[in-house]
Amino acid sequence: SEEGIVPIDLGLMKVMSLGFLLPSQDDAVIWRGPMKMAVIKQFLKDVVWGDLDYLVIDSPPGTGDEPLSVCQLIGRVDGAVIVTTPQKVAAVDVRKSVTFCRRLDVPVLGIIENMSGFACPKCGEVTPILRAGGGRRIAEDMGVPFLGSIPMDPKVAEACDDGRAFIAHYAETATAKIMRSILEPIAAQYDAEDRTAAAHPQNDKEST
Repeated sequence: SEEGIVPIDLGLMKVMSLGFLLPSQDDAVIWRGPMKMAVIKQFLKDVVWGDLDYLVIDSPPGTGDEPLSVCQLIGRVDGAVIVTTPQKVAAVDVRKSVTFCRRLDVPVLGIIENMSGFACPKCGEVTPILRAGGGRRIAEDMGVPFLGSIPMDPKVAEACDDGRAFIAHYAETATAKIMRSILEPIAAQYDAEDRTAAAHPQNDKEST
């Protein structure tokens, strides 16, 4: 539009991805650091986000150009959630990510263990597939909060394929309840901080 790039609106959230702008789904993005930084800057400044409660940026694994560009462009990042899988091989990248955040003064809100077992679509029972507990062990070793474990659930893929927000469309499933148990404490923390800042604007200004 004349105002800027319009994100896809799913009702509960707005989504923007570089993939939406490619001429074909088969096109590959082969860019060096400066080009990556330029498109991240464009997404932050030129996308018509409107009034948001939270802006969540999903970065690729590791400590490359993308997360560094985000931190440099935004300046003050409220926090980072680091997602891992249970097996030991994933621990290396997670440890580097925690160290990366600490060096850039980005608060680590915690670690989530994804793909933590398989949730049966019929009974909901979670069956371990990969070695369990890796996320919790890394969190304890690195001294950061462990936020929870999310199982593989076929309904998540189904919701994504249909363009629906899983946590709303399948709100009563065990997996959605796990997701809410992870999200709600984080949201409550920032809501409390916003209320404190609103009650003491002068103190907040001085601390900035």
